[in-house]
Amino acid sequence: MNSLTKLALGLMGQLKPRHTDGEPAEAWTLPPPQVLGGVPLMEALSRRESTRAFDPEPLAPQVLSDLLWAAAGINRASLGGRTAPSALNAQEVLVYAALPGGLYRYDPAPHALHLVTADDVRRVTGYQDFVDTAPLDLIYVADHERMKLVPAGQREAFAFAAAGAMAQNVYLFCASAGLGAVIRAWFDHRALAEAMGLDAERQLLLAQTVGRPGGAR
Repeated sequence: MNSLTKLALGLMGQLKPRHTDGEPAEAWTLPPPQVLGGVPLMEALSRRESTRAFDPEPLAPQVLSDLLWAAAGINRASLGGRTAPSALNAQEVLVYAALPGGLYRYDPAPHALHLVTADDVRRVTGYQDFVDTAPLDLIYVADHERMKLVPAGQREAFAFAAAGAMAQNVYLFCASAGLGAVIRAWFDHRALAEAMGLDAERQLLLAQTVGRPGGAR
């Protein structure tokens, strides 16, 4: 579906997720992340770029596991510390994974995905056409209930900073693993919030598409 069609559907309130076939798993325990290896940091930085054409082939479970751990996983078990910083350790940014078989929320403690909806919401995650068929669209959402110690006027800025750190972690992982990624902020906030079932305390921040590069970029 092209951008103009999505814009028109959005204006009519008709930009909706697709229904999927089958019964997706309610919870999906990911393989343990492979936290060693990959290219050196400076090499990953030199390779970091945005990709806008993706092969639709699904990501292997191990790749998905490593990618989500890089985004927001626990890297210091004794402290519950994460791979990305969070002001006052609020851990307010939730990571959702829009996959062909449904929308899942990443839970770092058990390193698992929990089903939110069995619908395929990928096409609602952005106006760009490539989001519809890429194997993974990540969605970063701020949970303001977790930010009680942060002054109300600073919560949005803090949440965007944390989401940006997570997104850069994903970029660097993708650069190391030979994947493509692009961060995005152009989407229909109302349609996506409705598709995800978000309440007033959860704010959409950013989306990020990931997959193997395919075709012209």
